[in-house]
Amino acid sequence: MIQKAVVSLICLMALLPAVAQPVMDSTGISRKSLEYFLSRAVTMAEFLAVDPYGNDGPYPYKDDDVRLIRHLGAKFIGRAIYRWGHETDLANPDFLEKAKGLMRKVHADDPEVIFQAAVFEAVSEKVDSIPVPGWAFEALGLPVEKRRFRYAGMLNKDGKFLNHWGKGRSVPDITRTESQLWLIYLCGTYMRLGCEAIHIGQVSLMGMADRDWAAWAAFLQKVRQFAKTQSRRGWILLDAHTPDGGMVANGKSLLDFNSFPLRIKPVVDKPMEGMLQVGYLDALYRRSKGGQTPSGWSCASLPYLVEFDNFGISRTPGVADTASHYIWGYDEISWFCLQPEKYRQQWLRYAYDWLKANDGNGFLQMPVSRVITTQSRKPMTRYRGNTRSPQCPEGLNLEETIYQIWHKP
Repeated sequence: MIQKAVVSLICLMALLPAVAQPVMDSTGISRKSLEYFLSRAVTMAEFLAVDPYGNDGPYPYKDDDVRLIRHLGAKFIGRAIYRWGHETDLANPDFLEKAKGLMRKVHADDPEVIFQAAVFEAVSEKVDSIPVPGWAFEALGLPVEKRRFRYAGMLNKDGKFLNHWGKGRSVPDITRTESQLWLIYLCGTYMRLGCEAIHIGQVSLMGMADRDWAAWAAFLQKVRQFAKTQSRRGWILLDAHTPDGGMVANGKSLLDFNSFPLRIKPVVDKPMEGMLQVGYLDALYRRSKGGQTPSGWSCASLPYLVEFDNFGISRTPGVADTASHYIWGYDEISWFCLQPEKYRQQWLRYAYDWLKANDGNGFLQMPVSRVITTQSRKPMTRYRGNTRSPQCPEGLNLEETIYQIWHKP
C-alpha cells in the first residue's frame, strides 16, 4: 500500500511544472533568470566599502546589513561598492580584502546573491599615483608598460566636462585610450573582487565624443571578454543610466538591462506628496528600448530597474516644480527619507504596484542605504531602511514593508 502511494506521488510530481533555477554562466543569462534577480534588487550603496583602518566605512552596522539581506531574500545588491573620488583605496589590498570578507558572509547564507559595483562618470587627479596593472593593458590588447595612470590622458581634447565636478575632477572621455585603461581597471578590479554586475553611470556624459556608441561598443565587448575568465560565473551584468531609453547599436543592446531614476512628480496641491506618471519628464516607463541582448535573446523592451536617485538639494526646497528633476526641491531618496514613516511604507507599496500595472518590464530597486541631503538642524547624511534596533539605531523601519511586498501571496 505504501509502495503504491509512493509511486503515485512520484507520478504526480512528474506532472508538476519544473521550477527553473536562475542560471548565469559564460554564455549569458536568460530573461527569466535576469528578471528573477531584478525582482529582488535592493540599493545598498557602499555596503562593501569598509575602511581599511578598522572603521565600518560610510555605512556602519555591517552585521545588521548581512542579516537584512538574509531576511529579505535579496538577490541583487545594487551599488555595493564604488569610488566617487578616493580612487587610491582600490590600490589598497586591505580595502579589497575586507570587501571580500563581507561577500563571503553573504554568500555563506545564499551563494546566488549578485553584488553590483558602480563605475561612474568622474575621475580625479589622484589616479596619477595608481600603478597600472599588467592585466589592464592585456585586457585592452595593449603592450604592457610599467607606469601609473595619466589623468590628463583621460580628458576630452576639446575641454568638454573638464573640471565638471570641481578643480582636478572631470568626466573621462570614453574615446580616449587612457580612459578605457582606467575603466577596464575599475571593472576588472570589481570582477576579480567577486562582483557580477557593474553599473556604468551616465554613459552619455562619458560618450561626449562617441558617435553611435562605437567606442562604448568596442570597450564593453572587452569587458565581457575579461569576464569570461575573471568573473565569478563567467558573465558580467552591465547596466547604465539611459535617458534615451537604452544603448542600442545596429539592433543590439550593449547592456543587459537598463536603469534610471524613478522621476517622482510632485502632487502640487498636497504638500510633499509625490506620484509616478508615464511620460513625466524623461521617465523610462514604456520607453526602454529592445533588440538583441548580449545573451542572445531578443525583446521589444529591455527589462530595467528604477531607483530612488540622489543628486542633492535645489535652491527652493519645499517648492513643487514639475519642470525639475527635484521632487519638492529634493532628490528622490532625500524626499523619501523626509516623509513620515507610515507614508514611506505606503508610498513604497504604491510605487511597486504602480510599476507592475503600468510597465511589466520595470522593476523597483528597493531602498536600503544611500546618501541623502536635508536641511534639518541635525542633518542625516545616510538613509537606512533597516529595522531600527541596537544593531542599527539609524534604521527607518522599511525592512518589513519590503519583505511583505516581496512575499505577499
